[in-house]
Amino acid sequence: MVRNKFKEVSANENNNKWNNLIKREGEIYTYTDEIRSPFERDYNRILNTNAYNRLKHKTQVFYSPENDHICTRIGHVNYVESISYTISNILGLNTELTRAIACGHDVGHGPFGHKGEKILSEISKRDIGESFWHEKNGLNLVDNIELLVDYDGNKRNLNLTYAVRDGIISHCGEIDENSLKPRNEAIDLNKYTYPNEYAPYTWEGCVVKISDKISYLGVDIEDAIEEGLLDENNIKELNELLGIKENLNNSSIVNKLVRDICQNSSPEEGIKLSDEGLALMNKIKEYNYKYIYLSERMKPAEKYFELVINQIYDILKNCYDGENTYNNIMQENNRIKTNNIIKEKKYYPGILNKFGKWLEDYCYIENMELNNETSATIKTRKIMDDRQNRKNKIIFDIKNEKEFYSAIICYIAGMTDKYAIDTYNEIIHF
Repeated sequence: MVRNKFKEVSANENNNKWNNLIKREGEIYTYTDEIRSPFERDYNRILNTNAYNRLKHKTQVFYSPENDHICTRIGHVNYVESISYTISNILGLNTELTRAIACGHDVGHGPFGHKGEKILSEISKRDIGESFWHEKNGLNLVDNIELLVDYDGNKRNLNLTYAVRDGIISHCGEIDENSLKPRNEAIDLNKYTYPNEYAPYTWEGCVVKISDKISYLGVDIEDAIEEGLLDENNIKELNELLGIKENLNNSSIVNKLVRDICQNSSPEEGIKLSDEGLALMNKIKEYNYKYIYLSERMKPAEKYFELVINQIYDILKNCYDGENTYNNIMQENNRIKTNNIIKEKKYYPGILNKFGKWLEDYCYIENMELNNETSATIKTRKIMDDRQNRKNKIIFDIKNEKEFYSAIICYIAGMTDKYAIDTYNEIIHF
């Protein structure tokens, strides 16, 4: 196998895109003797976020498995990181960049996998007028939501490089085209309006994009067998479909497709599979949709996910009260005039307090206008003072109805499966 075919177009200092690739909006820490590359620093920053750590408790395909060997979202991310590293290493691309993109590519997933994403999108389209999709939410998380503390104790945004940010929003793995090539323009990434609208800006981003698809095909079959979703007849059909005599496991699928990509890719032809490799991938994908993703066995859980997410959203949505929204959510006395807020605060104080605390990092908290100095006003003024010392972006104006709804969706998207269910149980239990 020919190695280093992409060395000349790798993301390095000799690449004419280099200044764009390493561009940041700002810096959290400065060093005179930095020992890490820009992309290695990004990898470490993502690795230390709450969003990354929560992936171990988020659904990949099978919800809340009792079997510890079933793949969760964090397992999928690790597979993508491993596969993209192998391909980049063979092709001579920047493995530190592929590792950083792969590490962060799915941080935007909400609870309950793609079904949860669909539910959040339905809510978002109804109340905000735009769809929710995890690639764009992932960019929002690394740009605006996830915070790290600088040496002075101030909370700051991650300020990742353009190349990593681009790889996250451009990674959409639900692709059918063969031959991936990067785009030439360093566009404003906030102009994305739907998944897979633009090609990644780097070859490394293209590698992660195809690795994302390779990573789940065989694992999902193995998990379906482990969970009893596939029987002997289903497995026999798969073997006959693929023309093999023995079971095709995840390792053999990954090995075959990775070798195929490394052999058939070139800067002229793009990151691509052979016709045989592409046919194999598409057959497995079609099989998975038929027997796993669209299985009747999955539908009861999906109805439950819809109930959980919508109930949480509705409780928080009812708290909107224009310029009084935050004060009403966090009010510690009984001087609440809006009937909905009285009800929500009385029945769900824990839920509202947690949401209110989350909002404090991302909103400008205006002073409350009350006749008497209360513990609530003192607390709010302290929040305002703290806010002045924070260096991260203010991204929500919760006096604006749509921005408040957007904040709720972002908050729910950050939940793990278990946290969403615990929140729902808090709502329904007396």
